[in-house]
Amino acid sequence: MHAPGFVIQSNGDTAWDICFDDEVSKALSTLIIGIETHLEHEMGGAEWPEVIELIPAYCCLTVRYNPLQSPPEDQQPLKERLERLVGEFVHANDKVRAPTPPSSATTVEIPVCYEGDYAPDMNELCETVGLTRDEVIRRHSAPCYLVHMLGFTPGFLYLGGLDPRLTCPRKPKPTLKLAAGSVGIGGNQTGVYPQETPGGWQIIGRTPIQLFDPARDAPFIARPLDRIQFVPISPAEFEALAMAQEKGLIGKTPPC
Repeated sequence: MHAPGFVIQSNGDTAWDICFDDEVSKALSTLIIGIETHLEHEMGGAEWPEVIELIPAYCCLTVRYNPLQSPPEDQQPLKERLERLVGEFVHANDKVRAPTPPSSATTVEIPVCYEGDYAPDMNELCETVGLTRDEVIRRHSAPCYLVHMLGFTPGFLYLGGLDPRLTCPRKPKPTLKLAAGSVGIGGNQTGVYPQETPGGWQIIGRTPIQLFDPARDAPFIARPLDRIQFVPISPAEFEALAMAQEKGLIGKTPPC
């Protein structure tokens, strides 16, 4: 069941979790996405007929499968095949030690209005972290954040790279209805709510950009290992960009 650096454990009766013992990092995310890509390539063959879906997360890769689908007669059970494939990938791939993002990784600029009604929790956050509004905006928009994973709701980006000075507690009671595009901070994480949903993070801004659109050829605005750059905008710019978004005129930008 064990191999150096990872363990495969059951997640109900229709999934296996490939769990790694490293801390969340760029290197670990690169490894997980590399294994996901390798598995997707291998799934084109006849060895993996029962696999339904691959779901990468911070420290694991979940493999969903059909338990009623028998493995090929000449193959081991799915778990044993996963152990072999992951073990071979971990030991053979030099990127485990010195990972590099795939050549397809890009940087996406997301405009954010940090003012007025777009930032309902800004004053409380400023008091909590002991910084001025301008300093919070500067520190939040300075990094190029790494996309570790997508989840929670379609298109929600889990980002790494938040300035430690902006770390703050989640709300004791979640807000029942956050506007789509709300930009928040919770603990040592920041992210954008793609849809109107409940949420417990401190909301310090909003973007007019649609992070998830199932009608687009690429439904998600970014993928794991892409980079996100937040760009401060005024309320007037927000309205203009919202109109441009409706017309489909907003897309990806060159790397920062």
